[in-house]
Amino acid sequence: MDDQGLNDAAIMLMSLGEEEAAEVFKHFSPKEVQKLGETIARMRTVSREKVDEVINKFSNAAAAQSLLVSDTGNYVRAVLKRALGEDKAGLLIDRILQGGDVSGIESLKWMDPLSVAELLRNEHPQIVAAILVHLDAEQASAILMQLTDRAGAMMAPEAAKKPDFAAHPVCSGPYKFDSRVSQDRIVLTRFDNYWNKDAYHFDKIIYLPIPDASVRLANLRAGDLDLTEGIAASDVKTVEADSKLALAKVTGLGYQGITFNINNGKVPANDPFKDARVREAFSQAIDRDALNQVVFEGLYSPANQAFSTVSPYHVNLPVPPRDVDKAKALLKAAGVTAPLTVNLLVPNNPTSQQVGQVLQAMVAEAGFNLNLQMTEFATLLDRQQSGDYQLSFSGWSGRPDPDGSIYGFINSKGTLNDGRYSNAQVDEWLTQARQSTDQAARQPLYDKVVKQLQTDMPIAYLYFEPRIFGLNKSVQGFKPYPDGIVRLAGLTLAK
Repeated sequence: MDDQGLNDAAIMLMSLGEEEAAEVFKHFSPKEVQKLGETIARMRTVSREKVDEVINKFSNAAAAQSLLVSDTGNYVRAVLKRALGEDKAGLLIDRILQGGDVSGIESLKWMDPLSVAELLRNEHPQIVAAILVHLDAEQASAILMQLTDRAGAMMAPEAAKKPDFAAHPVCSGPYKFDSRVSQDRIVLTRFDNYWNKDAYHFDKIIYLPIPDASVRLANLRAGDLDLTEGIAASDVKTVEADSKLALAKVTGLGYQGITFNINNGKVPANDPFKDARVREAFSQAIDRDALNQVVFEGLYSPANQAFSTVSPYHVNLPVPPRDVDKAKALLKAAGVTAPLTVNLLVPNNPTSQQVGQVLQAMVAEAGFNLNLQMTEFATLLDRQQSGDYQLSFSGWSGRPDPDGSIYGFINSKGTLNDGRYSNAQVDEWLTQARQSTDQAARQPLYDKVVKQLQTDMPIAYLYFEPRIFGLNKSVQGFKPYPDGIVRLAGLTLAK
């Protein structure tokens, strides 16, 4: 049902009264009830003409009311309780009106997978399993996908309550935590009670954080590392030429882009980047293909959206070519006098600095005087979150489910929406998309979002990052994954 159909149905149900509407609700599916309930909750006044248009046979009853329901919140609560009973309705009421109480496994059938996963993420695995067997296979599988994502890992609740949990985590998996030395290493040891322990062949795993790509490569070539992620594009030929090493790469799920601060923190009322035309002009001044060739030797993929080319939700929308004349015209239309001085936060690593310098030269031709503010990465994230920035060069590692790569960054209430972009229509499309597991139903919604963002431009997407691994040829059975996670099952070291 489209938006117009939902509005018409809501008006009709509101005209019927609680008892009659409750009888109608009994014949709807959970998703239909949720959509209609949310639509009714958003309504306040409805014109008499609209009521006549939708349902002529109820025009006399509607004519006596200037407002169909004076308290739509109470109306939704009463109708859903009559139709579904106290237990089933409790959860749905809570989701629609932010109130109520929830009990019973049955009520979970009315929730979208992400919300169920959020409720279950701190529960014991046996409890999770006991709940999932009572749900239909489609919903259960979607919930498991959320729980197995890196952002939804299950943890021991009692351990998580301890103040030193970050230094002494207790989770589940083939390896258990041994020790951590800040900025130096993390050591894991084999967990012999793991259900599939025979697939894991190492007694100890040592993770070494090495920020500099050249240092990582030097350690790999010296034999001090068996496997490393993040081989720089400029080092790919070196790895391929080394007889002791092998290269493994795959296009990743993540992206890098420019986040514009639209309304976060103390953004001046006259800041030019509040105008979408200025943001689009900045994007139009960038040659993404040239950026890929100059900085990344053609190994990266130019981007204009959050969904990588390896994602089934990637929208087939060509990356627009650089258009300096269009950029200048957009600035002029926005009333901006060039040159416009702009401050860009850039992580203080060599690759990001090079990207910043290339961008600096490109946008200058369109009338932007770009100042690069080299910033330690953690500080950059803090400043971005607090709104202490104008533009920021940052990205996301990506998630298998498209919701995890876009909702938090674009939705008005998204926790990662550091630019405070807001578009009610986009919010609605994103909400509808996360409430379904059917790709055929979700894809058109994400198509609309991606196309709308080409105009609104809250983020100027630049490129999709490949996952490039270097490994000693003694490492057998390694397979790179787009999410960048190293999976150790079946991995061995040749003698």
